[in-house]
Amino acid sequence: MTFLDRNLPIGIFDSGVGGLTVYKALHERLPNERFVYLGDTARVPYGTKSLATVERYAVENSKFLEALGIKMLVVACNTASALALPAIRRAVNVEVVGVIEPGARAAVRETPNKRIGVIATEATVQSHAYRQAISAIDRSAEVIEQACPLFVSLAEEGWSDTPVARDVAVQYLSNLNAETLGALVLGCTHYPILRKVIADVVGEGVVLIDSGQATAAEVKTFLKQSDLAHSDTSALYQERHLCDDLDHFYVTDAASRFAKVAERFLGVAPTILEAVEIWGNDELRSH
Repeated sequence: MTFLDRNLPIGIFDSGVGGLTVYKALHERLPNERFVYLGDTARVPYGTKSLATVERYAVENSKFLEALGIKMLVVACNTASALALPAIRRAVNVEVVGVIEPGARAAVRETPNKRIGVIATEATVQSHAYRQAISAIDRSAEVIEQACPLFVSLAEEGWSDTPVARDVAVQYLSNLNAETLGALVLGCTHYPILRKVIADVVGEGVVLIDSGQATAAEVKTFLKQSDLAHSDTSALYQERHLCDDLDHFYVTDAASRFAKVAERFLGVAPTILEAVEIWGNDELRSH
C-alpha cells in the first residue's frame, strides 16, 4: 500500500441506495471523517448479473473512487462483497473492506448457541456468502438463510413501518425466532430500514446483526491501527452532520430519485450530489 494522507476521505460504493445505511453507520462511528459515496444506479441490480459483469462494475466503481483520492474503500454492496473483493483488491492500492465478513464475525461473536439466521436478497442467499464466511470462523455454527426480496422495495418506497411491511415480514420470517435462532444477520444494506418490524416479528431473544454497523466498527479499528484516522481538528470538523458539504455523493443515473430515497433513509438529502457516467477503460465523464 502506498503512503496515504490520513485526511483523505473514505470511499464507499453500492449498486444503488442501500449502501447509505452503511454510510450512516460509518458517519456515526467516525464523525470527523469525510466520505465520498458512489451509487451505481444506472446498473442496479447487481444480483442478476454474471460474475464477470459484477467484477467489471465493481472494479470500475473502485477505480473511479480511487482516482478522486481516498484512503480506504468500503464495498457497501453484498453482491459485490460476495463476488468481487479479490478483483477489487487487485485493481486498487488502498485497503478494501466488504460488508459480509464483518457481519459474519459479529454474528459468531454475538451468538452463544451457534444458531444464526441470515436474511438477504435472492442473489446473496444463492451465493451462500454469509454461510461460507460464518463457517470459516466457526464450523460448528448452524446457518439458516432466507431471501426477503420485497424488503428492498418496501424500504425504498417509504413503507418500512406499515401493516403491509409487517405482513410481508411475517411471511418471510415465520420460522425465524428465538426457538430456532440466537442471532439474525441483516444481510442486505436496505434491511436496517425495516429493523423495527423485523425485530417485532422475530421477537425478543434474537440478536439482530447489522452488517453495516459491524463494518463501521472494523473500519474504525483499522484506521486507528494504521494511523489513518482523520487528524484535522479545525472548527470545520466540530459540528458535522449527515450529508453535509464535506461528504460528496455520486450516482450513475436518476439523481433526483437517489436524493428522495436518501432523505427517506437518512432524514436529509445530500448537499453535494453529482451524476457521472463510468465507461470502460477508466474513461470517466461527469455532467
